[in-house]
Amino acid sequence: MRQLLPILFSILTFGSLNNLTVTAITKMQLAQKLNCNNAQTQLEINQCAQFSYQNADKKLNQVYQQVLPKLQASRRQKLIIAQQTWIKFRNTSCEFERSAYEGGSIAPTIYLNCLEKMTKQRTQQLQEYLKNNL
Repeated sequence: MRQLLPILFSILTFGSLNNLTVTAITKMQLAQKLNCNNAQTQLEINQCAQFSYQNADKKLNQVYQQVLPKLQASRRQKLIIAQQTWIKFRNTSCEFERSAYEGGSIAPTIYLNCLEKMTKQRTQQLQEYLKNNL
């Protein structure tokens, strides 16, 4: 941390640090501290589950952005509505799964693992659209 403070201070001094950079640096620091292959505490497990889900969500968004421009306007609009509806379904379904552990320290991991699993499944569906030329 002591090594990072002078760097952050100099960046802030020159006004070139934006919120995205701060977020990226914070995530990098946290990832360096965590060993997700050997998470020891529930907090670490929860944080690793969060990173895993975020990576899956990033991949989903990349594939979704590849599919959209390949569609005609009417089909594009249908996919947008389907995706919005799917997100609500995914979130509600995962909230239901988490509810069995409500109040427990494992609840966030249950929720995030569910989000990751369903997000990866949706990514595969969208990738199939690309493979089949829509």
